[in-house]
Amino acid sequence: MSLPKSGHLFLVSKAIGSPLASRNSVQIHHRLRHFHSPARLQVVSPSPQATARNSQPRSPPIAPPTHISSAESISGKKAYWDGKALYAFRDRQFQPLPSLWLRDHCQCALCFHLETKQRLYNTFENTTPPEIKSCQEMNNGFQIVWHDGHESFYDHAWLREQDEERLTQIRQGRLPNVNLWGSNIQDSPPQVDYDEVMQTEEGVKKWCSEIRLHGFSFVDGCPPTPEATKALLERISFIRQTHYGGYWEVLSEMASIDTAYTNLALEAHTDTTYFSDPVGLQMFHLLSHEGGKGGESLLVDGAAAAAKLFQKDPEAYKLLSEIAVRHHASGDDGINFTSYRGFSVLEHDLEQGHLLRIRWNNADRASIECPMHMKSRWYEAARMFNQIISDERSQYWSKLLPGRPLIFDNWRVLHGRAAFTGRRRLGGGYINRDDFVSRLKMLEYGKDKVLAATVTG
Repeated sequence: MSLPKSGHLFLVSKAIGSPLASRNSVQIHHRLRHFHSPARLQVVSPSPQATARNSQPRSPPIAPPTHISSAESISGKKAYWDGKALYAFRDRQFQPLPSLWLRDHCQCALCFHLETKQRLYNTFENTTPPEIKSCQEMNNGFQIVWHDGHESFYDHAWLREQDEERLTQIRQGRLPNVNLWGSNIQDSPPQVDYDEVMQTEEGVKKWCSEIRLHGFSFVDGCPPTPEATKALLERISFIRQTHYGGYWEVLSEMASIDTAYTNLALEAHTDTTYFSDPVGLQMFHLLSHEGGKGGESLLVDGAAAAAKLFQKDPEAYKLLSEIAVRHHASGDDGINFTSYRGFSVLEHDLEQGHLLRIRWNNADRASIECPMHMKSRWYEAARMFNQIISDERSQYWSKLLPGRPLIFDNWRVLHGRAAFTGRRRLGGGYINRDDFVSRLKMLEYGKDKVLAATVTG
């Protein structure tokens, strides 16, 4: 089995022959168009109700009325009124829009705050479903008069935007494509100019897009000072406070009881696996390195590694997607961080099924939450994943330099470090994932499209 080219889709359906399979059957869709990709996983409950639903014949597609041809729908005719309901063209067919949904999405100033895009109308105060008294197609949309006399207008452009896949792409700040990479990224690593980022919004947009596309980016020309490093991070959003502080500096003197504060080598891992909400972005800026050598930084594209695992052994991929693992941080006095529940190594978006986040940190790993007879199978699956990320073809090694900060997506890219000698001073900080995605999508799609996608559906 070979990996598809970017933009192609394949499906593998296979149940795990274990007690886990008695609760869940798993379908894994592998999609390389974007990250939240390289794989899609959908868990389907085999309950009696679900079995009954699945045995029911599906309703046939709603055909266009005789006066609207398929060619018209393809060429731009996206909605029509049949005398009883308003239909919109979705998923290659016309579907009726529920009157309750239409009324709830009235865009007039009485029902919808035009600036904040917050609802002013309370749908749930009505005890009876709203009824459409009349509907008339205008030049640029449909005018509806409701039974209580209220009037709503739905323009063609708004109706066309009600494609759930596109709306979700905007909401999640996804880009149409991402670049899965290995060691060959060293030939042309993503980088942006510090002055452009600091002085223009277009520079920030380019920076965020590079992070989303590749999972990381260098910034050239940053002054090697804590003040400049902090200001650079804040061009994306505020710095997340943790038990390490906000903006932090790492010295090889055990200021915090963590191996990151030593001069030891660090294997590829993701940070803060012990948080229920792991940090989104992380920045490293080598401010100085005196009296020694070594300390090269390691990056591994976790999304590409997951794709390789899926190709090599779909069963192992499923195990790492289903079995929860706990992590902890207990080195500092008076703290013990562990997430409110265990999470799988490969986490997937419950709505879309895309690979969303990777949690991998062997040093911080605690319990494996599965029956004892399943643990050996998890270890074998994890060994296969570790083998992939340890393969030199998956690894990008780079020497950090003063004036060239590195920022990466902690939900996607694993990082590590070679051992070093001498005294290193490394500055950096974390940014929440939601804050990064908010900044990216507002720059990429614009306020109007983002807010429209946020409050509809």
